[in-house]
Amino acid sequence: MKKPIRRIAVVAGAGAAAFGMAVAPASAVPSTIWTVTPSPASFTATNVGNIVLTANIPMTCTTSSASGTMASATGNPAAVASINAINFGTSAQPCTSVLGNVTTTAVTPWSVVAQDYTAATGVTKGYVGNVKAKVSAGACVFTVEGTAAATYTNSTGTLAVNSVSGQLVVTSASGCGTVVTTATKPTFKGNYAVKVTGTSTIPQIVGSNP
Repeated sequence: MKKPIRRIAVVAGAGAAAFGMAVAPASAVPSTIWTVTPSPASFTATNVGNIVLTANIPMTCTTSSASGTMASATGNPAAVASINAINFGTSAQPCTSVLGNVTTTAVTPWSVVAQDYTAATGVTKGYVGNVKAKVSAGACVFTVEGTAAATYTNSTGTLAVNSVSGQLVVTSASGCGTVVTTATKPTFKGNYAVKVTGTSTIPQIVGSNP
């Protein structure tokens, strides 16, 4: 009786060890290495087409620009760039809405966060994080905070911001009546052409797993 029991125990132990070896690698997912070229470096970004913030009504900017720094990073998600300044509209070309001209004051830094990379297309998916801005349209003043889904394409240097409902929230509102309230879920959409500051060089972002 003892030998069969001992034999069963050995087989069971070996099976458990084999199962453990099979499962262990799956639980140890390596962090993504994000290689930004050049790194570190400063960048500038200029809108391509209109930039639109919609908070029940569209607020359209025909001009917008941003600047900041970028650097390689490790992690998933991982911040690969910091937007240290971003402007919407100018005195000559103000942002507009049915409520009147729109003034947007960003509270920076915002971040560009990478989550997924497709080598075949050179596209990084992620989001713009730590978004915070005060928006004034006529008597209506409100604050927007949150994140905005985005992609970055190496071939064109386009940072395409395309947030979905719920990523951004209105944290305060005054003088807006029922048009904009804290229940409003804004969206932020628009494309930016990114270049290394003072050059025509398009930065590259590549994600890889060791």
